[in-house]
This record gives sequence, structure tokens and C-alpha cells, in this order.
Amino acid sequence: MFDFGFALSIVPVIGKALTTTLAVTLLSCIFAALLGFGLEITRRSSQPMRYAMRFVIDFIRSTPVLVQLYFLYYVLPVYGIKLPALVVGVAALSIYYCGYLAEVFKAGIDGIARGQFEAAKALGLGRFQTVILVIAPQMLRNIAAPMGSYFISIFKSTPYLAVIAVPESFGSALDIASDTFRYGEPLAVVGAIFLAIAVSFSWLIHRFEARLTLPSR
Repeated sequence: MFDFGFALSIVPVIGKALTTTLAVTLLSCIFAALLGFGLEITRRSSQPMRYAMRFVIDFIRSTPVLVQLYFLYYVLPVYGIKLPALVVGVAALSIYYCGYLAEVFKAGIDGIARGQFEAAKALGLGRFQTVILVIAPQMLRNIAAPMGSYFISIFKSTPYLAVIAVPESFGSALDIASDTFRYGEPLAVVGAIFLAIAVSFSWLIHRFEARLTLPSR
């Protein structure tokens, strides 16, 4: 029988672990976006790099995130590279989702009119200036929605980190369940927390997207 009193009593414990979940999500979103953008810009630098980055992106996207997580946490120490579980968790989620975000950036850049690049060249802007001043602002408008969806996916992937003992919300719920032999309440609480945050974040993304598209109407 579901015990609402017990469910309410464990909310502060799981809520405390939520700090780690949100921190991992924020850092992973930042690093995944930077890595994905870097991959896409590198892919456009030359023909050989296009093939090389295509292979890297396909490799990252085709490998399960759990495999990458276990590799970083259990295989790297064999070669003398031992990282804290929290760092491994952020690295695994960043690497896994940077492949998807690279494709999002590709679509965003392809959506920019060719004349914009020619105008930047005519103005004497360098490659870096063109990327920062011309491409990035227009691309953001094109990719706000899909990029936000992947950010939500990163948030929903944080429970994977429980397998390497990162003290995030889902791992905290499992600890409570194993200590009390009651799984219904901890899983219901952590599920409700994830649902509330994911829905709120989705609403914010729609608002942000609407603000970006408003000037063009």
C-alpha cells in the first residue's frame, strides 16, 4: 500500500540530491553545446575533417551512453586515468549529447542564407568573427527548440549516473528503497520531481523560442 506520509518524509532527502542532479545537468548542457558546436565548425573546415568529424559524430551517437559511462569510469583507470564519479558523469553526458547537438548546429547553420557568409567575407570579417557575430546569433533562432529538447534529455539521463554512485536524485531514491524495502514511494517522488522540472523547462524553452521569433513576425 502506498504510504503518503512516508512519501512526504523522503521529499527533503531526494530534494537535497536534486542539487547535484541540476548541477550535473547544467554543466553537461554547457559542455555538450560547446563540444557539439566545435565538432560542427571543425567539420566545415576542410574535406578530410568533414569525413573525420562525421565518423566521430556517428561513433558517439551510435554508442550507448551507459557504455561510454562505464568506459570512462572503469576502463580509463586501467590506463592510469582515474576521475571522480561526478566528473565522469558530466563528461559522459557531455560527450554523448555533443554528437546530437552537432547535428542540431549543422541544421541551424545550413538554415542561414548563403548571402550572410558572403556579406561577412565582403566586410572583411575573419572566420572567428563570422562565427561569433554572424552565424551564432542567427543559428540560435533556428535551433532553440531542438537544442532545448536535448537539454531536457540530458536532465532525464542523469539517473544513469546512479550506476557509478553519483549522489543524484535517482540514486538517492534507490538508496532509500534499498534501506526501507519500499520502492513505490521513492520512485514516485523522484518521478514527480523529474516530471515537474521537465515540464517547467519545456515551457521556458517555448517562451524563449517565442521571444526569438517575435521580431520576424
